Amino acid sequence: HSCSCSRITPTPLGEGKSTLVGLVQALTAHKRCNSIACLRQPSQGPTFGIKGGAAGGGYSQVIPMEDFNLHLTGDIHAVTAANNLLAAQLDARIFHEATQTDQALYERLVPAVKGSRKFAPIQLRRLKRLGIEKTDPYALTPDEIRRFARLNIDPHNVVWTRVLDVNDRYLRKITIGLSPTEKNLTRDTSFAISVSSEIMAILALATGLEDMKQRLAKMVVAFDKTGAPVTADDLGVTGSMMVLLKDAIEPTLMQTLEGTPVLVHAGPFANIAHGCSSIVADDIGMKLAGKRGYVVTEAGFGSDIGMEKFFNIKCRASGKVPNAVVLVTTVRALKMHGGGPIVTAGAPLRREYMSENLDLLEKGVPNLLKHIENGLKYGVPVVVAINAHGTDTAAEHELVRKAAKAAGAFEALVSNHWAKGGEGAAELAQAVIDACNRPSEFKLLYEVDMSIEDKIIRIAKEMYGAGTIELNSKVRDAIRLYTEKGFGKLPICMAKTSMSLTGDPSVKGAPKDFKLVINDICLSAGAGFIVPMCGEISKMPGLPTRPSIFDIDLNTETGEIEGLF
Repeated sequence: HSCSCSRITPTPLGEGKSTLVGLVQALTAHKRCNSIACLRQPSQGPTFGIKGGAAGGGYSQVIPMEDFNLHLTGDIHAVTAANNLLAAQLDARIFHEATQTDQALYERLVPAVKGSRKFAPIQLRRLKRLGIEKTDPYALTPDEIRRFARLNIDPHNVVWTRVLDVNDRYLRKITIGLSPTEKNLTRDTSFAISVSSEIMAILALATGLEDMKQRLAKMVVAFDKTGAPVTADDLGVTGSMMVLLKDAIEPTLMQTLEGTPVLVHAGPFANIAHGCSSIVADDIGMKLAGKRGYVVTEAGFGSDIGMEKFFNIKCRASGKVPNAVVLVTTVRALKMHGGGPIVTAGAPLRREYMSENLDLLEKGVPNLLKHIENGLKYGVPVVVAINAHGTDTAAEHELVRKAAKAAGAFEALVSNHWAKGGEGAAELAQAVIDACNRPSEFKLLYEVDMSIEDKIIRIAKEMYGAGTIELNSKVRDAIRLYTEKGFGKLPICMAKTSMSLTGDPSVKGAPKDFKLVINDICLSAGAGFIVPMCGEISKMPGLPTRPSIFDIDLNTETGEIEGLF
């Protein structure tokens, strides 16, 4: 059985990772079932920032948590290297084309070795895409030489950026090419955080090495001066990127505190990319757990983002059908949605969150109900897990439980996994087992042959509760171009804040019939989706005044990492 773990709209403190870990501990150690967790690998940017690690907490953790949170096997660095190799080759190509004739370019691209010229296999692929059915470098006409040698990249329409796995706000907008050696070929660009790279999304969605290679080849990195897409394969980089990524396709086996296996792999951001662990890890997990076992896999943030993308992008790509959704909620988050004070990472919680307040809680419950409704739209049973905190009261838990059950949740119960480990999640595990025994009636939210705009409208209305969407002229032009160039049938990956059902992070609760503004859109042709941007989404986080950096240290006598959380 496969089970997707999502959550309600969270506070900045996070609400759900420990629940997934506690659940698999309960399934394995307390229900004697084969179970495996599939988790994303955390970016080290937030680890040194303010968010901290992502290994769960209390007695429901992935161990060793230091390795888990600190670049583990280097997969993220492999993604960084592949991404930046492509960026370097792209700018180098713009430079070389600007400073050479067609013939000189051609002679350097297809050099004479021992008096003979020969196309590389990747160059033969480019010729084929151009409709030039020739394999002899000496047989090309001057026009064919020009078409082959010149990518004619429009420097104002380069969509590929460099990446780094560090929260570095000063890289959000930069100018490159200022050295005199670049002959005034400067342009404005930016860095994004490594986990937002399209290559990371490809790592998570690829079903194997060949599929990964095909996806990398198709990545659109720029458009030429006629508006035609330029791909990684056109730049000749596919094979070199594959060499850098060949080991990254293998998940890392770790364990929970109670010895349940955890497959850690890939780490696409959920507000920018699709926020799920990898298809490869799920496949391995399902094979190892067996037909009667359970694979609990992560869908980051709320049902509006992580779960929607898990179903409509990941399940569409993998062909896997989920058996249940575990929807994590907390009293703390629901109070915030009911109008409670702002919750800020690093600041003490206000008294409203530390003592019973049924009125505030009741006002916030509609957020939970919307997420339950979202899950039920896919025909999958929704099990609500109330992630217990020490300051919650029994009356608060009962209010949430009753509201969830009345809204159609398969089951809603309190889970004490943080304090008690697997034992504290035993009831949750039983509810998941019962839910997975129901026949699946899973269905997707939309068909890919709908227009790009209609797919965006369907997601906005059904998942967020929006009434209308607004597209500016730039977005409309891009949609027209993507459709014209053959990308119209790709699924949609909405880039949206995780802090609200709307595009505005300050709006809490479950608003209805609001206007969702799409202010930008981009193409991830290799990952296989189109990314509309709802509001201001930063692809590069920044460091706060007092980041976690101050607390992290290495004990030079014991070799132990201290201060990581």
